[in-house]
Amino acid sequence: MSADPFSDILQLTNAESLMTGGFTAGGTWAIRFPAPDKIKFFAVVKGSCWVCIDGEAEPVRFETGDVGLLTAKRSFVLASDPDVPPIEAMSVFSRAKTSSAALGDGNDFGHVGGHVLLDPASGRLLLDVLPPWIHVPAASPQATTFRWLLDRLVEEKTSDLPGASLVAAQLAQLLFIQILRAHLKTSEPMAGWLRALGDPRIAPALRLMHDDPARPWQLDELAKACAMSRTTFAFHFKKGAGVAPLTYLAQWRMRLAERTLRERNTPVALIAQSLGYTSESAFSNAFKRMTGQSPKAYRYASRAVDRLS
Repeated sequence: MSADPFSDILQLTNAESLMTGGFTAGGTWAIRFPAPDKIKFFAVVKGSCWVCIDGEAEPVRFETGDVGLLTAKRSFVLASDPDVPPIEAMSVFSRAKTSSAALGDGNDFGHVGGHVLLDPASGRLLLDVLPPWIHVPAASPQATTFRWLLDRLVEEKTSDLPGASLVAAQLAQLLFIQILRAHLKTSEPMAGWLRALGDPRIAPALRLMHDDPARPWQLDELAKACAMSRTTFAFHFKKGAGVAPLTYLAQWRMRLAERTLRERNTPVALIAQSLGYTSESAFSNAFKRMTGQSPKAYRYASRAVDRLS
């Protein structure tokens, strides 16, 4: 069975989605949220609003079923009218003493939101390729899936059913994955491996490298899997991924090595062998060249950070 690079990377970054709350609103209203220190997602489940994000020239209209993902550390305002002076979200939710709040009569608008937690070390792999923010309209081809997920999230959020918080977390994880899938299908500029995943011409090579990263892959083999000549394949891969195919393979091996060094006590020699290196010294040299640290120094430093956190 072919590997799934998209799943590999999400698992490597330990992406975990959590519902954090929501609010209802009615009449004239505006609420400012502080710049998030994590990836923030939110959805309109009733009515519509304007979304004004710091650094963006124009406000964006969100309708029922629209979903937003904010990866940049920017504050933002949700409002019935972009000219309404906003109140601070922190004061609203602290007064409510709950994860849900109401502005005005609360009959016109409904919002749910949450965060995506990433591994502090490997999370950059995802953060570095996402745009500052993503807007997925309800009219997108994925609308049916989004509508179902949002309906279930609201249902779980308002129910007293056993396991509701766990179900909501699983639904939030699905919502995050669907947002990324929807983004892959757009024509918006993308970076690095995310752009490569969106190019079906080079996807077979990515799957091969993820399926067996220890194999000493040759450019000829990867090009053949994509039904291209070496030159054409190398051109398209670098255009898509931003790096040459074998450089991508080396970088992916290092990401896998970093995870093993952080999470396990596997000897460096065995890590080297599992990733296709002929000797511990060859692996250590490659690791230091790419990360700036030896494997043992990286392991020691990451464990020290874990002890302090």
